[in-house]
Amino acid sequence: MLTAVKGARLSLRFFRSVCNKVSDHLRWLSPAELRLLIRNEDSRITTTSGLASGYQQANVVIVPKHLANDFEAFCRSNPGPLPLLYRSQAGETSCPLLAKDADIRTDVPQYRMYEDGVVAKSVSSLLDDSNSLSSACQKPSVQWSDMVTFYLGCSFGFEGSLKNAGVVLRNVEQGRNVSMYKTDVPCVGAGAFTCPLVVSMRPVPPAMLDAAVQATSRNPQAHGAPVHIGDAASLGIRDLSRPDYGDQVALQPGDVPVFWACGVTALEAIASSKPPLAFSHSPGCMFLTDVRDSSLVPDVPRGDKCGDAASVCFQISQHPLFYSLASQGAVAKIRRLDDIIGQDPGQRGIKALFIEDELLRSCMALSHASSVAITTGFPTHYMHSPPDETDGPPGAIAMATMLLSLGKQVTMVTDKRAVQMNQAIVDAAVTTGVLKSTIPLVTFEASVPNAALEFLCHRGDPAKPRYDHLVAIERTGRAEDGNYYNMRGINIKHLVDPIDDLFLAAKNIPGITTIGIGDGGNELGMGKVKEKVKSLMPKGDLIACDVPADYAVTAGVSNWGGYAVACGLYLLNTCPAHQQYRNKGLGADQQSPKELQDWTANLPSVKKEESILSTLVRFGIRSGKTAHLAMEVDGLTFHPTHSDVITSLLDVTLGSSQCEA
Repeated sequence: MLTAVKGARLSLRFFRSVCNKVSDHLRWLSPAELRLLIRNEDSRITTTSGLASGYQQANVVIVPKHLANDFEAFCRSNPGPLPLLYRSQAGETSCPLLAKDADIRTDVPQYRMYEDGVVAKSVSSLLDDSNSLSSACQKPSVQWSDMVTFYLGCSFGFEGSLKNAGVVLRNVEQGRNVSMYKTDVPCVGAGAFTCPLVVSMRPVPPAMLDAAVQATSRNPQAHGAPVHIGDAASLGIRDLSRPDYGDQVALQPGDVPVFWACGVTALEAIASSKPPLAFSHSPGCMFLTDVRDSSLVPDVPRGDKCGDAASVCFQISQHPLFYSLASQGAVAKIRRLDDIIGQDPGQRGIKALFIEDELLRSCMALSHASSVAITTGFPTHYMHSPPDETDGPPGAIAMATMLLSLGKQVTMVTDKRAVQMNQAIVDAAVTTGVLKSTIPLVTFEASVPNAALEFLCHRGDPAKPRYDHLVAIERTGRAEDGNYYNMRGINIKHLVDPIDDLFLAAKNIPGITTIGIGDGGNELGMGKVKEKVKSLMPKGDLIACDVPADYAVTAGVSNWGGYAVACGLYLLNTCPAHQQYRNKGLGADQQSPKELQDWTANLPSVKKEESILSTLVRFGIRSGKTAHLAMEVDGLTFHPTHSDVITSLLDVTLGSSQCEA
């Protein structure tokens, strides 16, 4: 059985002197003073939330040494919920790197004891002279010298950072333990350990989200930045009012639920591995270390290689509510991409249609996508066969190949009249290496009631969408009168299938985001800027698209918008802050060399875009503005106009000044 070890106790005089200093202000005491109170079972300390502000707190897990290597590997594989601060030697009761004069058997307010993975009891001490381990005595093969203690970072350690940043701590304000929830997100398994991710939730007002993200992202030892911001159901959490651990913390009007990876994940891991005997802290009852919160110490190196590592967040969906985040460096580069594609060599006045950060939000949304449907095709040349133009398909294929490289499912939605031609374009793009692999082509015709719903969702069930994103690039859009017009005001409705209906139906299906890319205002999705098109563009009252998208990306040439989306996706997926958020703090937060090589190979390039344009011309597809059957798009020759834009986009995306954060 566990060997009896009598811990050093405070003298009564010293204990009373500490208590006199404490009065009613526990939160102002140092970690060492608080550990002494905890060791003497001060009844006022029931949770460590709000205590030892500015210092790291630690989750505690104690397992038999034959499981220790597996548990360490589990922590290394899931650094978000389980940031490993210290692993003890077998039987070691102190942790000199984290705290002086500490004893792990007495310095946590409350422990849990597990037998075969099941909680046997909660105890206030692991010293067997307190008779707290009597049930463990039935396991004579277990010795304290066989036990290894793991100290793991805790989100209580960043509460001081949040407070200093002006973020209201609702759990402290309400005098409650933080809320913690089991999710349906599986951790990366290691050896005997596997379990779902557990998250802690703190309500944050929208205006303070960036402050909360930045304050916590600087402290990876306390879980770092949030792993989810917004709708709890996206994590598999059914009811915020019923946490699995801790207390219910009430959201105030307007608050956004913000979720951090949580060290209580380790408790779930114990339950799954079923060790004969194990111990942990009880939720909310942490070990207080003497280690300062590094985000509060100005001269502590952060590991930043440039000044743009701080993360910022952006709302990218309302139904369901969802935010994403990325480093300031990645955000700045995507904004530079936006500037490049905003050039207006055709003098169309498209800058008036620009909406700030639509490209950025589109890229963020697509980075979280699983299944994307892309549509293109503008049959402006109604007098020719085929009537389509060279703007649109190259940009669509550039987006498709990057999405494929990132592991997304991609489908092309096309007009029935153009299936054969578009299949030939896709086949040629695959053969020449412009497109990573072939993609399915589908058509949509509004032949029956609810056709759009049936197309978008399995069995027409809005809870089961086939696609989570619809993207239109240089796709002719329906005007207010129900017709489709080119920029000259010619009605080309007879050449167009009602793909607009899919965008309209998607507005009522939670979980589908729509994106429109255009350069004149008559393209599908540009209904978001309809009033500007009507007042500022030639023939705007007639031609303006009436169908909006969630995001409307404006470019001097629509193909450029597709190229910029591909580059933006690359930047986000090489941004560790964004990757950690996407991965929920699980697994690696940086791409492997093989992944990076593949993503780089699938960026647009001058050579590839020249190749696909050559294919279009070979199939008889003409320049939009001039109808020339030549190497041009919208009347602009590929060299130097389009090739220069592609080169500029790649310089931003792959330039030597690229920040690794």
